[in-house]
Order: sequence, then C-alpha cells, then structure tokens
Amino acid sequence: MDTPVHTPFGSSHTPPTIRVVVMGVSGSGKSTIGALVADAMDLPFLDGDSLHPMVNIHKMAAGTPLTDEDRWPWLEIVGNELAHTTARGVVIACSALKRSYRDAIRSKAPDTIFLHLDGSLGVLSSRLEGRSGHFMPPALLASQLAALEPLGSDERAVIIDISAGITSILDEAVAGINRAVTP
Repeated sequence: MDTPVHTPFGSSHTPPTIRVVVMGVSGSGKSTIGALVADAMDLPFLDGDSLHPMVNIHKMAAGTPLTDEDRWPWLEIVGNELAHTTARGVVIACSALKRSYRDAIRSKAPDTIFLHLDGSLGVLSSRLEGRSGHFMPPALLASQLAALEPLGSDERAVIIDISAGITSILDEAVAGINRAVTP
C-alpha cells in the first residue's frame, strides 16, 4: 500500500506507482536503457528475458521465431510482475511488439507506461552484429520488425529514437516517463 505524502498545507496525496515496460525489437537497447532508467529513477529493474519459459529461450536460440501461443504465458508473467510491484514501481524490459501483447500486459497493470526504443534497420542490425552471448540471433530481427505494431494514441507511451547517444536517450526517457506519470 502506498504511503501518503503530506504537504506543508496539510493535504496529502499518494505518489503514483511507476510501471514501465521498455519495449522494442531485439538490439534496441531494452536491457541497457531499462537498467539505466531504473537506476536514474531509483526503481528496481527486471529483464523480461529472464521470465521466458526455457522452451521459448531454446526455440529462439535455435533461430525459430516465437508464436503468439509461445508468448501468452510469458506476457502474463510480465503483467503480473508489473501488477505486484513494490509501492514505488518497477522497470521491465519486454519486447511488447504487438498491441495484443501490450493489452495483455495492461490487463494486469492498466497504468503501465510503454517506453518504445525505436531505431532504423541499419542501427538495429549494427547493434545485433556487435552483440555476443545473447540467445536471440540477428536473423530474427526481420520477424520482429514485421510483428512490431505502432503504439496507439490511447496507450501511455514514450517513444525514443535510439540513434542518439545513451545520455540523450536516458535523459529523454526519464523526462518522458515523468511527464506520463504526472497527473
């Protein structure tokens, strides 16, 4: 339960719980930017990849794109993590590529803010080529881009172009989240 904050004038308000999903395709920087945003906002960070059932990880590592049926249990776990967060909030990295996926997450945590890390094919490809030790092979980028559905005007969203430097991306992300949680 949130603790009321007392103002000098005797009124009180409950600070909002900040629930953020850092979304985008593989290579967009979800884990890196998510951890930095969480740190900057003094919130815990959770990489949604760690919530995937092992069967999903093995499938992706073998170069096979996940189906919607593969994703539903994972999305339910992500939504539950958001819904049952501490009073202050949480930042979770999760691709959340389709509107139906974001709807599934919001069914558990309706006030979720989606921080979309958006980048061109060239930027994303170069990032994936330079990455090692990740189960998601670069060959699946095309399937993720094909699945990506733009955020709707009715979704709480912050969209960041990832072609800028990390400091600029972080500053813009934190400012956008703060705007989104301000009543």
